[in-house]
Amino acid sequence: MSVILKEKIASRVAWKGSELARHEDWIYRLSEASVNALDQALKAVQQRGLAFPGFTQADFPIPDFLAEEIRGFAEELENGRGFIVIRGLPAERYTEDELSILYYGLGLHMGTPVTQNERGDLLGRVTNVGDLNKKTTRVYETNAYLPYHTDLSDVVGLLSIRKAKSGGLSSLVSAAAIYNEILEKYPEYMGLFYRPIYFAHLGEALPSLSPIFSQYEGKLACRYLRKYIELGQELRGLQLSRVEVEALNLFDTLIHDQEFRLDMMMEPGDMQFCNNYVVMHSRTHFEDHEDLAQRRKLLRLWLKMPNARTLAPEFPGRNGIPARDMAGA
Repeated sequence: MSVILKEKIASRVAWKGSELARHEDWIYRLSEASVNALDQALKAVQQRGLAFPGFTQADFPIPDFLAEEIRGFAEELENGRGFIVIRGLPAERYTEDELSILYYGLGLHMGTPVTQNERGDLLGRVTNVGDLNKKTTRVYETNAYLPYHTDLSDVVGLLSIRKAKSGGLSSLVSAAAIYNEILEKYPEYMGLFYRPIYFAHLGEALPSLSPIFSQYEGKLACRYLRKYIELGQELRGLQLSRVEVEALNLFDTLIHDQEFRLDMMMEPGDMQFCNNYVVMHSRTHFEDHEDLAQRRKLLRLWLKMPNARTLAPEFPGRNGIPARDMAGA
């Protein structure tokens, strides 16, 4: 069973954005040798006549030194700050199909890509093509502000292909830093964050129970999206209590505080990976180009990681959304 951690978290996972913004040691710059190795792996896939997603890790061969670097990425995600930005991939050199092969191939060496929706997509294409007035439109398909949240996988990754005309910053917050702040200044609310509450869209037909915070085997885990919590209560015929609303308002205030959030502009070729149990992510509103071919675009990966933390029974893990036959949908 999960227990309430009554001491502040002192490890690197409890970072504050205002401090990280003063330096860039959270950015890993690919060497020329690493870029060349990825380029050769891409060519190996193409020479076999394969394309995304019809190839395996063995079809995307990388040298030992790059495999060691990738193991370092996975270690940082699980036992370091919980996120990493990888810079230096020359996106302009490749077509979108080639970038799909490169990013998916890298993902195969980090973990196991999992499906992101009922269509079974293994790479999400994050771009401004949707209409928020349509019920089927997801927020990531528009230029609207994307609220802080965690996704249904151990790790979420983004590869930037193009930036917007203006805006569209990626924003990260450490769940451990938020935890420390609540524990120090608002401990009366902590029990509420450990109590299971109904979340919508966790992979089941009906909202299911999960706490926001869980501590198990020495590691904190967090799951959050305010909209899905509110929808979960509504679909279950329940209503949030006054104190629960106060607790969620406090949580939202803290994750939007400039002291805690780390905002960054993802340049073309930048890759960002986040551990969904310890980092919440968001995106600011942006103004896009009229030309669809010039609009902001990113590729998204969800990964099940071989070194992922063990989760408490009452904090069920999620790795992907099961695909289903969409022929009759």
